[in-house]
Amino acid sequence: MYRKGEVTYQALPLPDHVARDDATAAAAAFLAYMRKRHSVRQYSAREVPEAVIASCIAAAGTAPSGANHQPWHFVAISDPAMKAQIREGAEEEERAFYSGGAGDEWLAALEPIGTGVSKPHLTDAPWLIVVFAQRYGITDDGDRYKNYYVPESVGIATGFLIAALHHAGLVCLEHTPNPMKFLNDLCQRPAHEKPVMILPVGYPAADATVPAVAKRKKPLAQIMSVFR
Repeated sequence: MYRKGEVTYQALPLPDHVARDDATAAAAAFLAYMRKRHSVRQYSAREVPEAVIASCIAAAGTAPSGANHQPWHFVAISDPAMKAQIREGAEEEERAFYSGGAGDEWLAALEPIGTGVSKPHLTDAPWLIVVFAQRYGITDDGDRYKNYYVPESVGIATGFLIAALHHAGLVCLEHTPNPMKFLNDLCQRPAHEKPVMILPVGYPAADATVPAVAKRKKPLAQIMSVFR
């Protein structure tokens, strides 16, 4: 975390480490575990305690970041009125997107996913988590400082958050209407923060489905190169 005037390096002995006797088995088990993660659009009305959401966001906050500036902020929303406003704003932008804002190629790419203008998950899910990226930071006395590798850092933290939600037995959906400027005012966030994602969060509905195409992942040979 950035603190004005702290410009010296101090080494700290490694405080914690997860030791594994069999890394191969552990890695394979984690792969199998993460293959059970799905992006879900249908949510149960079952409540999710705020403490669960807080722990998952705290886990996201442990992510590495450029210069350790941690250029993110997460807004957790369970208020039905706020969720309704977010859905209204998101659907307005989606109408513009689907009526000409997106090109034919983009719309064709989305066809197998089954998306459209209507976003009931934004009001059905018990929680929405809005992810903000901080373009720059501001000290307690009002001075501006530069943040580094902001998209990369926020992307890593969001990945941590999604994994934490999965670990808690919850599901979410990576919702990215663009632009999302209405979220700053609604979530009372400053202008130097950019909303980048909305995550509806909750338990899956009993009849929840996922697009068949979502289960088609690239084989390892297409996403990994090895030089020995």
